[in-house]
Amino acid sequence: MTLPQRDWFKSSRSSDNANCVEVRFGDSGVGVRDSKDRGGPTLAFTGGAWAGFTRAIRSGAAPGR
Repeated sequence: MTLPQRDWFKSSRSSDNANCVEVRFGDSGVGVRDSKDRGGPTLAFTGGAWAGFTRAIRSGAAPGR
């Protein structure tokens, strides 16, 4: 999946000095990147995989919570 360098956003709950990620929703899926390394690697997820991930985070079922 190729993602343009526009439309990326950081959570409104993130502070300026935190370790944050940026997310971009596109037609072909969801991209995630490190907010401190915008030119670095990007993870790409299908819409279904992203929905499952965010559902797990909200329910407390995700690893590391």
